[in-house]
Amino acid sequence: MFEGVYDVVVVGGGHAGAEAAAAASNMGSRTLLVTMNLQTIGQMSCNPAMGGIAKGQIVREIDALGGYSGIVSDESAIQFKMLNQSKGPAMWSPRVQSDRMLFAKKWRDLLEQTQNLDFYQDMIKDIIVNDGKIEGVITSLGIPIRSKSVVLTNGTFLNGRIHIGEKNFGGGRAGEKASTGLTHRLEELGFESGRMKTGTPPRVDGRSLDFSKMEEQPGDPVFGVFSFDNKSSERKQRSCHGSSCTEWFGT
Repeated sequence: MFEGVYDVVVVGGGHAGAEAAAAASNMGSRTLLVTMNLQTIGQMSCNPAMGGIAKGQIVREIDALGGYSGIVSDESAIQFKMLNQSKGPAMWSPRVQSDRMLFAKKWRDLLEQTQNLDFYQDMIKDIIVNDGKIEGVITSLGIPIRSKSVVLTNGTFLNGRIHIGEKNFGGGRAGEKASTGLTHRLEELGFESGRMKTGTPPRVDGRSLDFSKMEEQPGDPVFGVFSFDNKSSERKQRSCHGSSCTEWFGT
């Protein structure tokens, strides 16, 4: 099914996997991006934002190295804000709120235009290792894919669990299954596994909210950018809205 040997197999189609696939492909490597769902490449899992403290700097560094995150963020942004301007310049942090669907579409469009990059939908359950050398991966369907190197960007899907109150169940994101099998294989190879917690904000329909009872948080007057190839502009922005817990719960 897969002819020859790939230079790089990237497992996972989130932001890290998309950047890894783009970087390897643009450097001339024959690359395969494997993800459990080709429709969710570049999906924004929680807060639909890019940037902020630390990450704002990283996005610009990725752009300087030829990555795509800055470009995608600029083209899908609906608000720009430079955070922490009341502090010194070292603490200033660019952040954009993005259109989640447009963000994922831009990622998909850029990756599909990237030379040397193939896509495959399946779950990776095993890594092929001979004499201490990685030689590829095996999918959940038992299909071997040969490669000279493997990049794992599984994120929260790797043996993931979702906790809601006292209930918990396997999953990567709500409504999506976890990636199983690979964690056990990595442990067999000598890696230690653990769990890190992420926090997911509630999903609400904006039509059900009374914005008049909230504090409007507009973007900056000048719409800043992440990518060095783009220029700041004064395009229309969407406001964020916030409210304190005391206003919501009356305590």
